[in-house]
Amino acid sequence: MKKKDTRILLVDDEPDILEIVGYNLSSEGYEVITADNGVEAISKAKKHKPHLIILDVMMPEMDGIEACEKIREVPELAETVITFLTARGEDYSQVAGFDAGADDYITKPIKPKVLVSKVKALLRRFKESDTQESKIKLGNLTINREEYKIVMGKEEMVLPRKEFELLSLLASKPGKVFKREDILDRVWGNEVVVGGRTIDVHIRKLREKLGDDRFKTVKGVGYKFVV
Repeated sequence: MKKKDTRILLVDDEPDILEIVGYNLSSEGYEVITADNGVEAISKAKKHKPHLIILDVMMPEMDGIEACEKIREVPELAETVITFLTARGEDYSQVAGFDAGADDYITKPIKPKVLVSKVKALLRRFKESDTQESKIKLGNLTINREEYKIVMGKEEMVLPRKEFELLSLLASKPGKVFKREDILDRVWGNEVVVGGRTIDVHIRKLREKLGDDRFKTVKGVGYKFVV
């Protein structure tokens, strides 16, 4: 995916943030669309179908958490990467953001070069080797890598992108214990600095949706998928 073909929706109610961050991303060759509230963000996301949405949490009309939830309900935006902008110390919003379907968060203030590095990492798709099957079938669970959806029994689900990638990774080798650092590297990218509980939050969401018995925690090491 070339930079000039990459659309980024930047959402913040502070004009200075829109100007400075927008300028730095545009200078890198990305197409930048801006919005200053959650309602406008949803409208522009549906219209432009961005590859990445950088979403402020505290905004008028509709906050970033609610906007993220509504964006995740749009099938055409299922693969869009969403990252929140959060003020330093807003731990509650980081957890709420993951629950709403966000892929990551960026803490403000952030230096332009660090921001660009984060954006590059966020846009990097989960890479699959040529030997991987497009579908994984494990009992009553089918994971369709090409369509980013799963079928459990007769129920079809569309998971947030990072939840899907985490599930796909663990299910690719049932019984294998994936170390936490390997999961972070392969799902979030080694350039992205995320909190230590990021994986735990996503595992919890997967357990809620697919069943607690499918995922086993190996303390001090990582996680594995159980058939």
